[in-house]
Amino acid sequence: MKTKYLKRVVFSSTLFLFYFLPFFLLVYHVVPKSLKNWVIFFFSILFYTWGAPVFIFILLGTSFLDFLLVRIIHRTHQVRKKKVLLIISVTINLGLLAYFKYSNFFIENANALLNGFGFKEVSWATVIMPIGISFFTFESITYTVDVYRGKHAPLRSLKDYFVYLLAFPKLIAGPIVRFQEIADEVTERTENIDEKLIGFFRFCIGLAKKVLIANMMAKQVQAVFWSDFNQLDATTAWIGMFAYTMQIYFDFSGYSDMAIGLGKMIGFHFPENFNSPYSSKSITEFWRRWHMTLGNFMRDYLYIPLGGNRVSSKARLYFNLGLVFILSGFWHGASWNFIIWGAYHGLFLILDRIFLAKLLGRLGAFVAIPFTFLVVMVGWIIFCIEDLNGMGIYLQKLIDFDSVCLVNVFPSFWPIAILAIFFSFIYAFPIGKKMQDFVFARNTYSLTGYFGFLFLSLVLFALSVSSIVSSGFNPFIYFRF
Repeated sequence: MKTKYLKRVVFSSTLFLFYFLPFFLLVYHVVPKSLKNWVIFFFSILFYTWGAPVFIFILLGTSFLDFLLVRIIHRTHQVRKKKVLLIISVTINLGLLAYFKYSNFFIENANALLNGFGFKEVSWATVIMPIGISFFTFESITYTVDVYRGKHAPLRSLKDYFVYLLAFPKLIAGPIVRFQEIADEVTERTENIDEKLIGFFRFCIGLAKKVLIANMMAKQVQAVFWSDFNQLDATTAWIGMFAYTMQIYFDFSGYSDMAIGLGKMIGFHFPENFNSPYSSKSITEFWRRWHMTLGNFMRDYLYIPLGGNRVSSKARLYFNLGLVFILSGFWHGASWNFIIWGAYHGLFLILDRIFLAKLLGRLGAFVAIPFTFLVVMVGWIIFCIEDLNGMGIYLQKLIDFDSVCLVNVFPSFWPIAILAIFFSFIYAFPIGKKMQDFVFARNTYSLTGYFGFLFLSLVLFALSVSSIVSSGFNPFIYFRF
């Protein structure tokens, strides 16, 4: 039994680029300031209901209940009552996630167990999983917990709460935005032309990463991963692994760039989600650079409450690390391969604590970066292939160097692969760091800079749109999370 997913609108579609986004920006900038949040709310509902017209009522209903519970939590001074209300709110959110994302998984495994003992299977109608349920749930939890901890007062308006929770730029694939990070901007934002231009440029960078690199890598991924693994040679298996490694990075980081750029265009400052993760010198560093908002969430809302680094024994520390990353893997998807992937990364984090990080530090970056990159690439095979038997075959093919090389590479693979490698590792060097700071850290530019960035933005936008229209091939990995 496989989880089914609802159709979705993604930022790299012609529907979004030519119709939804221009109309939204036009309306948003025409209406007075008092109506801007209403515009965001209306268009976010429209964006989501395009692919999930039924689920939106459940989402709005549970959000309304959460809004009321959190207001009561804020007004309550009894510690016990606050904790009970916190537990109720978190349980509602996790229950929603468990039902829609994991019920099929649990029933399927329960039936396999019952079958093994000769019992009758449990009948079950397959649950369709709404897009973005994981991101929506985590952000709802941060709202409750941040108010409970006294980080920020709750929002007074239900409409503003929906804007925080449902704003379409971050709705279906993050970044995960904690309430305290943008609470003030929900009700009072300062907008200026500088940030709008920077936001448009950032959006175009993300669009180009997604369309010009990730989609091109996806063609090779499809050619390899949709084939018979038993017929793969080692070279093809390595190319497939590399292609998927680049696809998932440029796909997800590109989407994050687009979300951050859209946020800037309407006055929001969403947190960064990636920082050149493939140039990391250890798996510990990788998780400080990859999907940073998820890492921060797991640290602040799970790892630290479990005791974090302040536990009485190393065994408990390693247990906490392993548990957090197994749960992180399970958050990504309701399948055993995601749990194994989480455990795999948890193991290397534990090894870093024991000896590996020190060893790699002594060996230097020229050893540490390639080693870490290899560990990450192998992990992506576990992440990608849900069938455990197929996963085992693929991993075996990676080291089967006696097999005949029958590489099937689409014509433009190598130029795009070189481009992907360049933009994956250039930021590890001083010149790359300066480039990154110049593009992402500055808030104002000279008149020449404005025209330069506008020209470059339009070029990237035109190339991306041309690719979308001409190919029609536009996969998106993270829609299922």
